[in-house]
Amino acid sequence: MHIVNIHQAKTNFSKLIDAVMHGEEIIIAKAGKPAAKLVPITVQKPKRKPGALKGKIKISKDFNDPLPDEIINAFEGK
Repeated sequence: MHIVNIHQAKTNFSKLIDAVMHGEEIIIAKAGKPAAKLVPITVQKPKRKPGALKGKIKISKDFNDPLPDEIINAFEGK
């Protein structure tokens, strides 16, 4: 844990943020008394729930059928 005063924090803010991103905790002091704490944010990925969209999505029966010629021609610029 690192303690810095407000002036040092303002002057070296980007360096302090880099240190926090690497896991350090920084205490910012005002007149020698701790006033704030910089800590890294832990981002948690949402847990996946298999089958959460079951019954909410419908795929048409012709999904894998070949595309009509006019659509293929449009993609190919013909």
